[in-house]
Amino acid sequence: MDIVKNDTVLVICGNDRGKTGKVLRVFPRDRRVTVENINFIKRHTRPTTANPQGGIVEREAPIDISNVMLFCSKCNMGTRVKHKLLSDERGTKVRLCSRCGEVIPKDLGEK
Repeated sequence: MDIVKNDTVLVICGNDRGKTGKVLRVFPRDRRVTVENINFIKRHTRPTTANPQGGIVEREAPIDISNVMLFCSKCNMGTRVKHKLLSDERGTKVRLCSRCGEVIPKDLGEK
C-alpha cells in the first residue's frame, strides 16, 4: 500500500471532501485508513468502571483507501504516487509525487 501511518492525506470523496489530515491507523487487509478529524461517528457507550458516565462518544471511523490521496507538501495538493529504485548500494525503493517528482518519505513513526 502506498499510504502508511503518519502520512498526510487529502480526502477526495464523501462528506469530508477537500479536508486534509494525518493517518492514524492503516488496515491493509480491509484496505481502510483512519484519518485524524475525518469521518466522525457517534458511539453510544454504556457506563463502565473506566467510563462511569457512559453516554455518546464521538470518534473517527475508518474510510476506504480509495477515498484518499497522498498530499504533497511541495505541490500543496493531492497526488498519485510513482515508485523509483534509487541507485545506491541497497537499491532503496522510494515514493515520488507524480506531479513534481518530489520524494515523499515514509515516516513510520513509533512502533
